[in-house]
Amino acid sequence: MLDFIYYPVSGILWVWHKVFGAIPFLGPNSGITWALSVMFLVFTLRAILYKPFVKQVRTTRQMQELQPQIKALQKKYSKDRQRMALEMQKLQKEHGFNPIMGCLPVLLQAPVFIGLFHVLRSFNRTGEGFGQLGMSVEENANTANYFFSPADVQSFLEARLFGAPISVAITTPQAQLETFGQYGTVPTVLNIAAVAIPLMVIASIATHFNSRASVARQSEAAAANPQSAIMNKLALWVFPLGVLVGGPFLMIAILLYWVANNIWTYAQQHLVFRRIDAEEEEKKQAALERRADNAPKPGVRPDQAKKRKAAAESSPVTEEDSEAGAGGGSAAAPGQAPKPGARPQGNRGKTTKPKRKR
Repeated sequence: MLDFIYYPVSGILWVWHKVFGAIPFLGPNSGITWALSVMFLVFTLRAILYKPFVKQVRTTRQMQELQPQIKALQKKYSKDRQRMALEMQKLQKEHGFNPIMGCLPVLLQAPVFIGLFHVLRSFNRTGEGFGQLGMSVEENANTANYFFSPADVQSFLEARLFGAPISVAITTPQAQLETFGQYGTVPTVLNIAAVAIPLMVIASIATHFNSRASVARQSEAAAANPQSAIMNKLALWVFPLGVLVGGPFLMIAILLYWVANNIWTYAQQHLVFRRIDAEEEEKKQAALERRADNAPKPGVRPDQAKKRKAAAESSPVTEEDSEAGAGGGSAAAPGQAPKPGARPQGNRGKTTKPKRKR
């Protein structure tokens, strides 16, 4: 049903197994070879998802910048949900904001996790539980697993990582553990716990610090949001605790997946955040340079000609002003004092009669 997921995942895992299996001091049956194959499967898939991750970071930052406008719309249209939704869509369209991009990397990683879990579980199909085929040891060893041949299946069953097969969990039933006895010693719960518990602790701590780095970059307004505050607490404490609680039920290979995923996330976050911070700093510097170029230099008076021209264009010219300009050129406007050496123009051409005394 989900072969379109299982085959690509198993194909990438198969390629890395061949690469590390060709190293002389490792070999194809080494547990380290299989562990490195799982980890580099994660690195390959995360490299493919690099661009969506960058878009996710940009979307998150853009969401924080739009928070004041979003809150204003929520307050303005609190009684009209339909109008609020329309205005939200309009705001997002104006700023080229796509909220789906913020969830895309997580949505794309979910099928990968499901595919890896299924492919690794399918190396040992002797169990009787949910989703198991109940094969005999011989049938399981002679049945291919997607891209892996029967020989590869037997190689996987022989591999041990510090005494534990990477496809088992602390809670794996004893009957299923005994099937590994055909290809070496039967692993004990102590062997498995000695490998699984350190991986659980590392994965839990790495999850906490990655979440901490992400939360630290939130704006004060975003952090003050009640929903964001709840999600931050979940990411910082509940999710890491979930790794410790759920770890005993997860295969060692899945714990390796978790550790590798957190290693990649830590490095990628710092790389992308540094890159985006540099871009933001360049934008600020460019804005300051444009402002400095437009500002007058110290000691230089603004261009008065431009001001006079702008004033002349803004004030309408009447016919009387035109005639006055043609006649005298420098006549003073009514109500204004004449220039030094010029005769008053207000009563020119008129004779004043002396007043008679009564």
